[in-house]
Amino acid sequence: MTRSTVDDVEDPRLADYRHLNDADLRRAHDEAAGVCEKRLDALGDVLARLDDRHADVLVAPQDLLEQIVGFRLHRGVVAVIGRPRPRSLDEVVGDADRVLVVEGVNDHENLGALLRNAAGLGAGAVVADPTTADPLYRRAIRVSMGNALRVPWHRATAWPATLDELVGLGFVLAALTPSGTDLSAVDLAEIDRLALLVGAEGPGLSDGALTRADHRLAIPMAAGVDSLNVATAAAIALHAARPPQTG
Repeated sequence: MTRSTVDDVEDPRLADYRHLNDADLRRAHDEAAGVCEKRLDALGDVLARLDDRHADVLVAPQDLLEQIVGFRLHRGVVAVIGRPRPRSLDEVVGDADRVLVVEGVNDHENLGALLRNAAGLGAGAVVADPTTADPLYRRAIRVSMGNALRVPWHRATAWPATLDELVGLGFVLAALTPSGTDLSAVDLAEIDRLALLVGAEGPGLSDGALTRADHRLAIPMAAGVDSLNVATAAAIALHAARPPQTG
């Protein structure tokens, strides 16, 4: 680990940190951290763990750090970490018996909440279609409470053909859709390998996804309310799908 101070927004070492509020910024980086001066002492334990890694720690005044990243940074710390190599579907689902499949969710906060729910309610992996937002975008990571870095996930390129691959791996596909039958009509907990499909609020799941589903399920709603937030709906279904506890 190396540590140095910067005082110029044009310092070339800051290139990876500029304009982090640009959701289209998708590049790979070596590990590095940007820290405002007042946060340096509080991060002593964290920085000590970087001693055996390739990491550059750059220290800057708070106002300069905010100029660099393009937004008001209350926490005073940012980090740029190399994006891991893409993992195949087989690698990601592995021995998972519950997989959350996300289609068309382009809101980073919803995606982060879905990842947090997946971790908390026993989904062993998340599969995202090509139009879903980036799980490693900073807002998705923050809302997920860091679980975007823990839950194995796969970005599908062939869609909806990836759903056929999941069937080939032994998964039963259950789609959440307002037009489905009551969620309680199917004992999801008894299904050995279950892939739960959720779509973006508004458009919902595509016809291609729905036609492949073994079950189309809905969460009964009170009169006058047509649906729940996608992360809330997924949480309810994932809880219902938890396998019986043994031992």
